Amino acid sequence: MSKILDNSYYDLMISTALAPTYDTGDNITYLNRQNSLLHIPAGSGDPCDLGKYSYSSFPTIYTLASTISLEKSGVTTVQTNPYLALFGQGVLVAVIDTGIDYRHPAFLFNDGTSRILTMWDQTDQSGTIPDEFTFGSEYSREQINAALQSPDPLSVVPTTDVLGHGTAMASILAGSPNEQQGFSGVVPQADLVIIKLKEAKPVTKKVSFIPENAICYQESDLILGIRYAVTAAARFNRPVVICIALGSSQGGHDGRSATSAYLDHLALLPGNGVSVAAGNEGNNQRHYYNATTAPPYYNDIELRVGSSDTLFAMEIWSYAPARLSIDISSPNRESTQPVYPGLNQCRKFNFIFNQTTIYVNNIIFEEETGEQLILLRFSNPLPGIWYLRVQSPENESFSFHSWLPSGDLLSDDTFFLDSNPDTTITSPANARHQLTVTAYNQLNDSILAESGRGYTRIGQIKPDIAAPGFELTCAVPGGLYGTATGTGAAAAHAAGIIAMVFEWAIVRGNYLRITGNDANRLMVSGAIRNPANTYPNNIWGYGQVEINRLFERFTST
Repeated sequence: MSKILDNSYYDLMISTALAPTYDTGDNITYLNRQNSLLHIPAGSGDPCDLGKYSYSSFPTIYTLASTISLEKSGVTTVQTNPYLALFGQGVLVAVIDTGIDYRHPAFLFNDGTSRILTMWDQTDQSGTIPDEFTFGSEYSREQINAALQSPDPLSVVPTTDVLGHGTAMASILAGSPNEQQGFSGVVPQADLVIIKLKEAKPVTKKVSFIPENAICYQESDLILGIRYAVTAAARFNRPVVICIALGSSQGGHDGRSATSAYLDHLALLPGNGVSVAAGNEGNNQRHYYNATTAPPYYNDIELRVGSSDTLFAMEIWSYAPARLSIDISSPNRESTQPVYPGLNQCRKFNFIFNQTTIYVNNIIFEEETGEQLILLRFSNPLPGIWYLRVQSPENESFSFHSWLPSGDLLSDDTFFLDSNPDTTITSPANARHQLTVTAYNQLNDSILAESGRGYTRIGQIKPDIAAPGFELTCAVPGGLYGTATGTGAAAAHAAGIIAMVFEWAIVRGNYLRITGNDANRLMVSGAIRNPANTYPNNIWGYGQVEINRLFERFTST
């Protein structure tokens, strides 16, 4: 079995430049020019392997970012203008998600053939592995059409979307119209590139303290999916818009993760658009912030832990030059010793009067960011209020952020008592040049309460723009239609608008060198801004997307 599929091996992120020094012939998987994977035996999966190996070498874990209107964002106006009539023709749209129901009418032409140009299913090892990759199965449009004509399509192309999230996102972005359902994707003439992510390895979940049955995906597979989309665009010589409707609360929320850096780079290249969901952590009470500027130089975090959350992690990120220690008290006031910052340490605390075990990594500088990170991992925590004291041993001013896991990795019963809704945009939406999309209710022009809020931890303006994201009509596996709500749906909608800009600029030859970042700035310039608000702001970014105003500005100059 390939080691990237083998749960007895960790997938550790390393620099591609260093990969040759580790290469033994079968233990390296190339991701991109910045990063590769080093596959090493996981053994028993000891939690303190995170400590032996750096925090940033373990792939970040991602969760899904979603659970009607085309008029609100100006799409219908542009499409009915005979001088524009932009439907995404000639543009590729790539959805990296849970797969697709390729048999759904939303992804078929009128003659019943498929609108999917190429598809990579990372979970299926029965077909042809894509060129330059090492696992999964690639299916061409011709193969998918053959499957559609077969009495048993899944015997020809055995790929499905059990969860339906990828099907919904692809349909919002580029679904074929259905008048009876009052439905159309934003760019129903674009060609689809579909990447179905495999779920995170159980051994990766184990070291990250993620419940075994949690549905989540690891960063390395997402990077490979992005690279597949880019190589498909090069193969077919088309512009591409990549939609990412996943997010993570792991990391420094500063745009420095491997995935964020990759997307940031791609958005600056001609013909590469990137739309990323801001996440749905705005009202989950999973972010805490403190700035202590006067004696006594400590802060007590109160964390309520629900009875159903028996395995989870929590991260504390400080700002230099502060150096922080931490000690932890259970609801029955049993306490750990203070843990001071260091290198390559992993402290294990077994509580005597309850079944709790806590691992503490107090990392003086995390390699990716250079900042101090305190990583806490809880196993069987006693339900109730936990008290965590963060303190400056030097009695100096300090500030820090803390985050709990995103999405369904945690129940609503575990949260910070004095939480802060800001700085809740998930990774990889914190990078600078990609389009970070928050969601609003297009029926009443109100922001969705769950939408992630900016800014980033280092003050970068995010989100960029708000798009419709409330109960958007979408395709559901099995030939059905439903609705999707959240920033993932909004990111899919915005990705379709980038594709419209690319069709006008590249396919029609108006501006061949346009980059994703250029398209983003054009969308920002044409956004609707409420005069009652100041822009940009950390809730709406630069306003509500409105593509018709963008093209109106071209015609008025």
